[in-house]
Amino acid sequence: MTPEQVQELFTLEDGAYAFARWGRPIAPIVFGVEEETLSVVKGAVEAVVTLVGHQMAETDAELGVNLMIFFLRDWDELAAVPDLDRLIPELEPLLGRLKEADATQYRAFRFDEHGAIKAAFVFVRMAGVMAELSAESIALAQAVQVMLLWGPRAFVETSPLAVLPEGGATVLRPEIAAVLAAAYDRMMPVAAQDPSHALRLFARLRLEDTAD
Repeated sequence: MTPEQVQELFTLEDGAYAFARWGRPIAPIVFGVEEETLSVVKGAVEAVVTLVGHQMAETDAELGVNLMIFFLRDWDELAAVPDLDRLIPELEPLLGRLKEADATQYRAFRFDEHGAIKAAFVFVRMAGVMAELSAESIALAQAVQVMLLWGPRAFVETSPLAVLPEGGATVLRPEIAAVLAAAYDRMMPVAAQDPSHALRLFARLRLEDTAD
């Protein structure tokens, strides 16, 4: 990847740079899936967390759980979730926008005083192309996209996943895995708004290449 490509991964629609990673262990809970799928989703989150050297937890001391993942068939289902409007401000107009856009996924983040991610809410509507994907692919893609505050166009043209030609297994693209690992380097900040941060990420990608 080039430095410009790394920067684009964390660039907002207005051109501003915004990066954040988790600053605390991740304590997930999953709604709307069968028991066998539940283990797939939590397994994908744990796999990505392990990849970057972060931590999982059963509970969060402040919030109880800090990663909530909802699977649904229709956006209107969220209107019936108790107290969700307290977690997601302006839930009703948000649902209207999601339905109008025929969206299949949405993520919302909350941040601590240092700018690090302290909570995230993931909503996946199982319709259209999303309904045709395997549980493993959906789980891995969502795990990757919730680990960092990616820019809105980070994966519009290219998925963070790839399918191996031999066997057809779905895996994380090596360059995205490298960005994740660099982002969670203990010497890197938990949040950044200066584009020079992308150069620091890129430098760590090059170091990993050299080490390989």
